[in-house]
Amino acid sequence: MLNVGVIGVGYLGQHHARIFSELEDVNLTAVIDANLKRAEEIASKYGGKAFADHREAMGAVDAFSIAAPTTMHHRIALDCIRAGKDILVEKPIAATIEEADDIIRESDKSGLIVQIGHLERFNPAVQAVFPMINHPVFFEAERLSPFLGRGIDVDITLDLMIHDIDIILALLAHGGSAPEVRDIKASAARVLTANIDEARAWFEFENGAQALLTASRLSFEKSRKLKIFQDDTFLLVDYQSMEIKRFSNENGKIAYETVPVVKHEPLKEELRDFIDCIVRRRRPLVSALDGRNALKIAMKIGEMIPVMKKKKG
Repeated sequence: MLNVGVIGVGYLGQHHARIFSELEDVNLTAVIDANLKRAEEIASKYGGKAFADHREAMGAVDAFSIAAPTTMHHRIALDCIRAGKDILVEKPIAATIEEADDIIRESDKSGLIVQIGHLERFNPAVQAVFPMINHPVFFEAERLSPFLGRGIDVDITLDLMIHDIDIILALLAHGGSAPEVRDIKASAARVLTANIDEARAWFEFENGAQALLTASRLSFEKSRKLKIFQDDTFLLVDYQSMEIKRFSNENGKIAYETVPVVKHEPLKEELRDFIDCIVRRRRPLVSALDGRNALKIAMKIGEMIPVMKKKKG
């Protein structure tokens, strides 16, 4: 039986606690939140002891899921690694590349598992599209959300766009290494928060593939879609409906089909994978290095964005 703890039980962390309480051969022993009352509330629902400080829970836990705010990932991850604990860190891996490098360096020295919570990698539609990839040349991603007040401690590039960056890198890698980005153009706006709330980015890879990404937390409706253009097909991945539509040229005519996808809860699959990585001591589907690579591009986009803000008056 593996004893696990969840650090940070806000909107997403509470679901980590719920799922861990449901998994076989897993014992949710600790629920940690700076707001002790919140930790006690979640612990009363799903089990485990409530703590206000993760350092107090080290003796009760074999592995941690870290769903605290991004700015706290670095400090908490290093505390856990130095205590010999395997960890899953919600995306992004950290707030800076330097912090991500610290986490990677410490985990490499210890041989511990560090998985990054890029949830969309476990979306059944994303998993089903990988075998269909054959020399993609252009990607177009749209990730829109109404303003919910969550994730506003970072730019939208780190909150939402980073999902599509990670998936595009994985699709281009084909089991190897993804090509480097050689050019980026971007624009953005701060509207409701002190950070970037809406961004558009175009970038080109060394192998000639290109991508156009849009991310916003100012939309009236929620939309999560990825278009993949290849030499012979066009694929439309709908993250929300967990569906794939495939278009191809057959004898000069456009053929269309909906690809069957076996649906499941992505977060449950992600946490199952984390537990399996711990038991088998294998590399996670989304490693700390993968998280760093996605963060590097997201940070670069943010640095290159000329932010446009409406003038007052």
